[in-house]
Amino acid sequence: MIPFLHERWPVFHEDNHLLALYKPAGLLVQGDETGAANLLDLAKAWLKQRHHKPGRVFLGLVQRLDRPVAGVVLFARTSKAAARLSAQLRTRQTRKVYLAVVEGRLPSERGKLTNHIERQDRLSRIAPQPTSSSREARLSYRVLETADDRRLVEVELETGRKHQIRLQLAHIGCPIVGDARYGAHAVLPSRQIALLAREITIEHPTRHEMLSFACPLPSGWPWPTPNIPMNAPLWSWEDYGIPV
Repeated sequence: MIPFLHERWPVFHEDNHLLALYKPAGLLVQGDETGAANLLDLAKAWLKQRHHKPGRVFLGLVQRLDRPVAGVVLFARTSKAAARLSAQLRTRQTRKVYLAVVEGRLPSERGKLTNHIERQDRLSRIAPQPTSSSREARLSYRVLETADDRRLVEVELETGRKHQIRLQLAHIGCPIVGDARYGAHAVLPSRQIALLAREITIEHPTRHEMLSFACPLPSGWPWPTPNIPMNAPLWSWEDYGIPV
C-alpha cells in the first residue's frame, strides 16, 4: 500500500481519475476561514511532488467528512471524473458504510431511521414535521457488539445530509461517543468523535466497474479491538506530528 505523508497514512487507491485517501480525525477535508491544514491541499501538494507536475494540480472534492470524523475520502483527479462521481452521489448510486461507537441502547439490534432534518446556522436539527426547508434523511443500522453502556454500530447511509448520522443517532438517545455537540456526555482528548467512514463503493467514472475502498480500524479507535496491526493508520491528526 502506498503511504501518503507518513508510513502509517495509507493511500487506498490512485489512478488517473481517482484518489482515495485516509482522513484522520481532526483534519479538515477542505480549507476554511481558520487557515488550518486540510486534506485537499495536502493531497494536491503530494500529487505535485509524486508526479513532478508543473503548475497547479487539479483535484476535485466530491465528498466530505466532518472534521472530527476519520475514514475514507474520495477525490477526483479530472473534471470528467468529478462530474460523474458527483452525479452518482447525488442520485444515490453509491454505497457508504460507517462505524460508530454510541452511548446508550438502540431500540433494536438492527433497524432503519427516517427523519426530516433542518439546517440552523452551523447546526442541524430533527424537524418534528416536514417543512419547506427540511430534507428527508434515511439510514439503516445494525449493532455489531456491546460493551457496558456502549454499542459498536454499523451504519449505511441512504441519503447524505449534513451531520446526518450524528443527529439521527442522538435523536434516539444514542449520541456518538465524544460528540458533545449532539448530546454525548464528554468530549474525547483530541475532540474526535467515534465515527469512522469505513467503506465507500462507487462506479469508476471511465472504466464503469464497481470499486470499493475500505478503511481499517485506526490505532486509538475507542473500542476493544484485538490484533490491530502495528502499521494501522492513526486515529488522530495530531498524532502524525506533520508540520504544515
